[in-house]
Amino acid sequence: MPFFDQPIETAPRSQINFLQLQKLRAMLEGIWERNKFYTAKMKAANLKPDDIRTLADLRRLPLTTKHELVHDQLDHPPFGSNVTYDLKKYVRFHQTSGTTGSPFRVLDTEESWDWWGQCWAYVLSGAGLSSEDRIFEAFSFGPFIGFWASVEGARKIGAMMIPGGGRDSPQRLELMRDTCSTALCCTPTYALRLAEVARELNFEMKTLPVRATIHAGEPGANIPFTKKRIQESWNAKCYDHAGASEVGAHSFECEAQPGGTHIIESEFIVEVMDTRTNEIVAPGECGELVITNLGRWGFPIIRYRSGDLVVVNEEKCECGRTFARFEGGIVGRADDMVTVRGVNVFPSAVENIIRKFKEVDEFRVTVHTVKQMDEMEVEIELAADADSSSAASIAQALDSALSFRPTVRAVKRDTLPRFELKAKRFHVKRE
Repeated sequence: MPFFDQPIETAPRSQINFLQLQKLRAMLEGIWERNKFYTAKMKAANLKPDDIRTLADLRRLPLTTKHELVHDQLDHPPFGSNVTYDLKKYVRFHQTSGTTGSPFRVLDTEESWDWWGQCWAYVLSGAGLSSEDRIFEAFSFGPFIGFWASVEGARKIGAMMIPGGGRDSPQRLELMRDTCSTALCCTPTYALRLAEVARELNFEMKTLPVRATIHAGEPGANIPFTKKRIQESWNAKCYDHAGASEVGAHSFECEAQPGGTHIIESEFIVEVMDTRTNEIVAPGECGELVITNLGRWGFPIIRYRSGDLVVVNEEKCECGRTFARFEGGIVGRADDMVTVRGVNVFPSAVENIIRKFKEVDEFRVTVHTVKQMDEMEVEIELAADADSSSAASIAQALDSALSFRPTVRAVKRDTLPRFELKAKRFHVKRE
């Protein structure tokens, strides 16, 4: 099994925890009285860096929310007060996609951008990539941090990075073939879109030597039938990865693929919180991911409520890693759940059902109110040679899983939007 840093990835838990504590204490000392945002939060809690002597003491520090960070930037434009150094020390600017609210700006120093690359080196090495590989980056290189850091990760492991920006889908397929690319980095949605374009063009996918696809930006690579669809389309192994612009690249899937993503515990401390009580739960229990990054002193994030639902498994993986993992990857988002006719519906669960049907190229789900009753409509776009009767089969499958029957209808080809980055397929339009 390939590793980026085998001694730490396979270290005993006591050693990992010791390293985390040392890094946490160093970071708190480093940002104290320099970072206005976190210094104010700690003083409000009557805490100083010296008060954090154990990992358990981390819980004495206040939680951080996205709402806080966004409003801090509104109050202290343009970058907020969560900057530890003078602005001239920052070399990178990115911003979130804004899919869950206003775009949020993030800055990185040379040191913290190098840290981003190191985190992505774990991601790429986990997928078995090395200096022998040529990694194709199929994204637009805009301000969304997306796969920017994967470019640095490729450099860290000595792989050739092939940029796919400024090209349409057919041109990207051609460039991947011309350069003999062995790996693809993109969102799960775009991997499926490229495969769809290849079918439309009669482009022979077997001419591509791609053996691994690495995905981020949205759920999908951890949804069983979406993962299966990607692997069959590309004849390559599909790897999940999770992170966030404001936090960092925090977890990756290994070659053993035990059904989850490893947490990069040398660079992050993870807690799981019961969303009803705000109490920290034990490993094996589902709750909201609360995460602290340890190597981004210029833009630290401490005890951040991510909104992601996870289950932590601390058992040693068959790949040899002792890094804990998120069982099943990111299970879902606490704010994504929609209640329809008394049933809690997660978009990822709906996608997993629809992706079972290979004839579906794209879909869109809309929840709306009709005569004070919730209705869920599913629009599906079928492959050119597919039978439109698939709509009835999908409706039956959703009925069996959700205990209510949504409306499912096939729409004309090229009716539904296509996405290169984060897809927006689930819409709620209630009165």
